[in-house]
Amino acid sequence: MKLLRLPDVLNATGLSRSSLYRKLDDGSFPTSIRISQRSVAWCEEEVQRWIEERINEREVKPTA
Repeated sequence: MKLLRLPDVLNATGLSRSSLYRKLDDGSFPTSIRISQRSVAWCEEEVQRWIEERINEREVKPTA
């Protein structure tokens, strides 16, 4: 299991820092893990799962 720091998460998701923190606040992005008093990281597997869910949402088109 690998932990990703903020720049890696932003690069992987394409989100801006403010967009990422908005998603954290509303619960639509995996929560961070405190790794020291002043540092946080995200579980790579959780971030990848979040990305895959976005891709799957795109592929599922509602029938009208």
